Amino acid sequence: MLEVHDLTVRFGGITALDGVGFSVSRGEMVGLIGPNGAGKTTLFNCLTRRYDADSGSVLYEGKNLLAMAPHAIAGTGIARTFQNLGLFPHLSVRDNVLVGAHHRGGAGFLTAALWLPTVRREENRLRAEADRILDRLALTEVADHPASGLPFGTLKRVELARALIGRPALLLLDEPVNGLNSAEVEGFADTLRAIREEFDVTVVVVEHHMGFVMGICDRVVCLDFGRKIAEGPPAEVQRDPGVMRAYLGTAI
Repeated sequence: MLEVHDLTVRFGGITALDGVGFSVSRGEMVGLIGPNGAGKTTLFNCLTRRYDADSGSVLYEGKNLLAMAPHAIAGTGIARTFQNLGLFPHLSVRDNVLVGAHHRGGAGFLTAALWLPTVRREENRLRAEADRILDRLALTEVADHPASGLPFGTLKRVELARALIGRPALLLLDEPVNGLNSAEVEGFADTLRAIREEFDVTVVVVEHHMGFVMGICDRVVCLDFGRKIAEGPPAEVQRDPGVMRAYLGTAI
């Protein structure tokens, strides 16, 4: 489904990604790990066209993502969440979720301004779908509440709901359990396992919580200083001497 080949990104004299390559098959859940500054979020930003690559290629179902405009990415079937919450604090939870369905709407400026019947039917359809996803993620009670003031763990689920309403085939999660307590981490892991099956979605997750990554992912890719240093099953990567050096400064 996703093929990253020799991807390199530089910011001035700093090489954030240095010839990174890996692939993701349909239905997999792949973990992307590495110390702070390893290039994980930079990689996500390249996949979603927030950053330009200096060299390399990214193919998604055979399409060259690097040749696409940023606004076209959602329409290809890719959705993401953000390391720092990217919600609109004064919008309701439901409206925040509906933002993720913007690319699925067919109404133009004029038809929307005139509030034609086709526009009303489209909005009703998307609101009903948003409510189904909110119910699935136990967010119905806060659907009309502004995002501002809600618990952090709740907001993480709102971001996930906003990504899911876009009907992605590939879901990119950037530190989804960062800041959550142990019970919330376990609950999020259970939700993600179920969602992968229910929504038929492939997942790539960036996360520092090793228990979460090793317990949920089929395969793990480790970056350090912008380079891939290990790839394989979670237990194998966890024992890799290079990975231990990257995290601990020495191999045990």
